[in-house]
Amino acid sequence: YWEDRHGTAANPILIEAADGARSARLAGFLNFFDVDHVVLRGVAVANQGDVFHCEQCRHFAIDDVAMDGDRQAHETIKINQSQYITIENSDIQGSYENAIDFVAVQYATIRNNRIHAADDWCAYVKGGSAYVVVEANEIYDCGTGGFTAGQGTGFEYMTAPWLHYEAYDVRVVNNIIHDTYGAGLGVNGGYNILFAYNTLYRVGARSHLIEVVHGGRSCDGDSAGCQTRHAQGGWGPTQAGDAAPIPNRNVFIYNNLFVNPAGYQSQWQHFTVHGPLDPPAGLHVPSPAHTDDNLRIAGNVIWNGPADHALGVGEDGGCLTANPTCNAAQLLADNAINTVEPHLVDPAAGNFRVANGAELPAPLPQPDFPAWDALLPPVPQGALNTVVTVDYAGNTRAGADRVGAFGSGEATPSPTPDLTDRVFLPQVVNGAPGQ
Repeated sequence: YWEDRHGTAANPILIEAADGARSARLAGFLNFFDVDHVVLRGVAVANQGDVFHCEQCRHFAIDDVAMDGDRQAHETIKINQSQYITIENSDIQGSYENAIDFVAVQYATIRNNRIHAADDWCAYVKGGSAYVVVEANEIYDCGTGGFTAGQGTGFEYMTAPWLHYEAYDVRVVNNIIHDTYGAGLGVNGGYNILFAYNTLYRVGARSHLIEVVHGGRSCDGDSAGCQTRHAQGGWGPTQAGDAAPIPNRNVFIYNNLFVNPAGYQSQWQHFTVHGPLDPPAGLHVPSPAHTDDNLRIAGNVIWNGPADHALGVGEDGGCLTANPTCNAAQLLADNAINTVEPHLVDPAAGNFRVANGAELPAPLPQPDFPAWDALLPPVPQGALNTVVTVDYAGNTRAGADRVGAFGSGEATPSPTPDLTDRVFLPQVVNGAPGQ
């Protein structure tokens, strides 16, 4: 347990394996509180439970580590109320909930990792997490889903001024996401969320490929803390028992590749987009709370199920005909849905490149996000530009752009160190609802 330990940018606290990567093996639980400028590098941490926790941490870097909770960790990595966090070049696995769980984390990067073996989402960032880049990871072997921006949070755990949406300015690009029983990607109460140039394979057998739904906000017992955040203008209840749906705004889903091979499909539909909800009065949440406000889904190539597989929008859900940015006709016009079959080179061996990439539609231009909203309390502006300049392997996309994680460049990416074999989930036998 480390508390009140403070390095500097020039002289960080360095915890590093002395004899090479992963040579130092720890069998305990690492817990940090109120620390600055710490680097954890080259160690392997494994136990039968939670592995790493960081609360009120600033400028903390995790690099080239292996963390394994043996599927008995509540979270393999849990970071909350922290800023300037980096997780890179690592293998994170083994939770009965989430391999990575961020609550109220701002200015973070999750890059070039293997994130896997979790029964819930492989990873999520929620609770007012903001300015997070999730790039060039392999995310796989999880239950509820791959990665989601937002989810549900107790109001008292959020930090000002990020007191409205579950997630702000989250960029999920160039990832490989495969073998998740639930959706490969999700947004649950997000603002300015970009999902672009990801490759998803064998995802969504439980129901759908991708979800855009409400987040949740509760007060979990600290009424004074909830009241303080509400008085500042935050969205949420002031006492236990109340709960609020958190809307989405400006979710952009562009130029991703979804491939479910023969014998594997999402059970019911391609998308899930929830319809509007009316939050309880007095909680500051916009009413009605929409999930599809400036939702844009375009340039994606989807191969999943039969030609007439349901889109999953309209009726009592979102993306109704009157929505100018997301509706059934637009989705069919702006995405290649079961019109051309992508062939991956050898996904069982970890090669998720597209063998027939030249046959796929070209990516579409990605619009910038609109002007940052004026919220109360005011939230610092995130990046509005949505351009993705390189691919999963680090090759430039200029002149070699294709949908999915890989451009047309031929350089082979350097593999992220892995301690386990990939796990491929079996196909679920489809039946009628309720079976």
